[in-house]
Amino acid sequence: MFVARMQDVRPGWMRSWRDWTAGTGNFVMALAGAAAVIWGDLAPGVPGWYLAVDVVGGALACAGLWLCRRWPVAAGLGVIALSVPAAAASVAAGIATLIAAVYRRPPAAAVVGAAWVAATLVRFALRPPGLAPYLVWALVAVLIGGALTGWGMLARTRRELMLSLAERARRAEAEQRLRAEEARRAERLGLAREMHDVLAHRLSLLAVHAGALEFNAEATPGEVAEAAGVIRSNAHQALEELRTVVSVLRDGSSAEPAEPHQGLAPLVEESRQAGMRVELHDHGVRLAGLPEATGRTAYRVVQEGLTNARKHAPGEPVTVHLSGTAGGELTIEVRNPLGAAVGLGSTGAGAGLAGLEERVSLVGGRLEHGRSGDGFRLLARLPWPSE
Repeated sequence: MFVARMQDVRPGWMRSWRDWTAGTGNFVMALAGAAAVIWGDLAPGVPGWYLAVDVVGGALACAGLWLCRRWPVAAGLGVIALSVPAAAASVAAGIATLIAAVYRRPPAAAVVGAAWVAATLVRFALRPPGLAPYLVWALVAVLIGGALTGWGMLARTRRELMLSLAERARRAEAEQRLRAEEARRAERLGLAREMHDVLAHRLSLLAVHAGALEFNAEATPGEVAEAAGVIRSNAHQALEELRTVVSVLRDGSSAEPAEPHQGLAPLVEESRQAGMRVELHDHGVRLAGLPEATGRTAYRVVQEGLTNARKHAPGEPVTVHLSGTAGGELTIEVRNPLGAAVGLGSTGAGAGLAGLEERVSLVGGRLEHGRSGDGFRLLARLPWPSE
């Protein structure tokens, strides 16, 4: 049947060329069935009223099929009622029964199917088809009615399943795009944090040494050469670390390049060489003895604290405290007095602290920062698993 080609299971006016194709096919089939019955009415011995009733009833039933898509039950029952006196409407009544089963839920479809069977049984009683006893034709009517209703219900169920699968596929695709976008965003944030941590520290050291050369007009050639060597060394290290981050971008690997646990002593020594007064109290805590993620995060916390102190409080002393035990938590505190921001310090936008807060939260820690008395405090608490 052409009904099975309809696109969805929702009743309504025909909306697409497939709907019009199906509707036209149904109309042509009903019209051919009506024409065959009317042709049989022209045979000798057939009562004359058969012809009149079949012409009128068949024409109305074929026209009524165009309304069955919009009102499957009401229009279908009307077409079925016409099939009681007019045998020419029988094919149209069967198509209407099938349409109701496709576009309505099983209870309504069963009512229309039962109406078709009852109408057919009444018509067989009024106009016996002959060739077989009435009980045989009654059984045929029940079987055909059940087949039409069952076929329509099956088509509806299949169409609903296809629509459900298509919707699930659409949602899954949308969710996949969202997950991919979230993954890309997380990767970009990770790379932004890493590039800030790597470059901000090195570039601030370069700015300090370059500023010393600029303002120390009485520097001896040896002091100039020493400062230039420090600048060259830090520039070289900045380039090497930048290459590491860029290689992560090219290789598509994790956005967190592995940070070797070189310890805090070299980091503090670099800051001291830049003129900072840094005191380190590690209380026996060594980065090499920490889990990799915890050690890397602790290193970045101290690095960011020293960088911020160098930018925003140049010349002020900085104190770094590390404490904690395995199975508890690691506490990292960086303190420095507030200073008048000069030079590079005036350009700070807080991006480093925001990235550091995200980094600390990723390992399950907490970060606090802000004024504390007459100074600035950066405090991180990181989980320290026993193993």
